[in-house]
Amino acid sequence: MPTKNFLSSETKESLQQALKEHEHPDIRQRALTFLLLNNGNTQAKTAEIIGGSLRKVAYWIIHGEPENLDSFKDDRMKGNYRKATEEYINLLLDIIEVEPEKYGYKFGRWTTARLAIYLGEKTGIKLSSTQVRRILKSKKYVYLAR
Repeated sequence: MPTKNFLSSETKESLQQALKEHEHPDIRQRALTFLLLNNGNTQAKTAEIIGGSLRKVAYWIIHGEPENLDSFKDDRMKGNYRKATEEYINLLLDIIEVEPEKYGYKFGRWTTARLAIYLGEKTGIKLSSTQVRRILKSKKYVYLAR
């Protein structure tokens, strides 16, 4: 367990700055963890203050480097891989403005499932109808799921 005042003044300032301004709440919590430990709090007391588990505090004591805020990141912060490119999204938005008959289809209305199939054939990017619906929703469109 770290001893009281184990952080250098520069590191302490850096952690305080991260605590105030970092956009990710997990990074702020990990900075707070080290600041609390630096003030002489036990691991159990620190866990109680941050509302986390003792196991979490112990993990970050070992794996986190207070001098390097990047060490506070974990794989979940990378975000999901996005298949839909800007070109795909722009093509999707162009296609929904045109009636399906103009592309040789016999149905009169696009659904997200039909859009996903059509765009998969055109672009090679295969998305589910749910993913297409999410893209449309983010662009303020509402469409049928089937």
